[in-house]
Amino acid sequence: MTRNSDSVLSRRKFLIASGATGLAGLAGCTENNTGDSGGDSGGDSEGTDSSGDGSNELSGTIDIAGSSTVFPLATAMGERFQSEHSEVNINLQSTGSGGGFANYFCTGQTDFNNASRPIKSEEQDQCESNDVTPVELKVATDALTVVVNNDNEFIGEGLTVDQLQTIFSAESAPTTWSEINSEWPDEEIEIYGPTDASGTYDYFIEAIIGEEGPGHRQDYSATEQDRTIIQGVQGSEYAIGYLGFAYYSESTDSVQAVPIENDAGEFVEPSLDTALSGEYNPLSRPLFTYPARESLAEDHVAEFARYWMENSTSREIVADEVGYVPLGEDEQQEMLDTLNAAIEEAN
Repeated sequence: MTRNSDSVLSRRKFLIASGATGLAGLAGCTENNTGDSGGDSGGDSEGTDSSGDGSNELSGTIDIAGSSTVFPLATAMGERFQSEHSEVNINLQSTGSGGGFANYFCTGQTDFNNASRPIKSEEQDQCESNDVTPVELKVATDALTVVVNNDNEFIGEGLTVDQLQTIFSAESAPTTWSEINSEWPDEEIEIYGPTDASGTYDYFIEAIIGEEGPGHRQDYSATEQDRTIIQGVQGSEYAIGYLGFAYYSESTDSVQAVPIENDAGEFVEPSLDTALSGEYNPLSRPLFTYPARESLAEDHVAEFARYWMENSTSREIVADEVGYVPLGEDEQQEMLDTLNAAIEEAN
């Protein structure tokens, strides 16, 4: 689908705004309330090839929960898929990676769970206990972005990993900027970030605080709505927060991204190019979707999963419209091989 630059920008802003609500009613699909998925997986809906000649006249419902970070990408893929298959309804919720696994996917209520970090062993166990088999598919690469107010001039060239750890660690938990650097203002730090149900929260702990460390401080403004993080930081000169790059990329006039010192001692700004090259470390990360193998026995679910993987290398969709790094062709083929094997096992 060809789009001019204005319509692409408009669409990207719609995706981000929709992500903030926690639920997408995509064009041509039915909406569910976040707390009520009806107790049945979309995999129970009938997916058919009614023509009998392989032309794939698909119908049925697909239920998806999980990561707010992956939400805009899932929305873009879902909208396009529905434009080709108008009888397929996609119900998409932004619940956080962990919230999606625990409350929807591993209980058998959804067909996919989006995640901004790999599934945990305890989530695997929960899924197994409910006869749900998750299939891990990488869909893009993100540059987790630390943001501060546009009037913040004291941070200068950026923050080190040690400084980030000091700000967000439960052990240190400084209350003023001057506690981090004596040359910085003696002003209270206002902190915004995702909740502990978020894969972004989990990844930040892994990359910055350390999984064996003291843990993430809890005296901060936590939300699953990424736009709320932007608004909080925008509203205070002494605020700081973190979120996925796609949400920052729609708010570059509202907040500023902080360069982070990488393992080579260079301060690097988050971008698609620096995430792809590996320069933006340690905050570049893979993004995933997890279809349930059992749901892949339904044609409409399997074909949507294939469609997503087949378009995972699209710069137009993944990078230009949503704001993430697309897969390379080798990664794409690996994911397609994994998916096709799972579909074959499901059938």
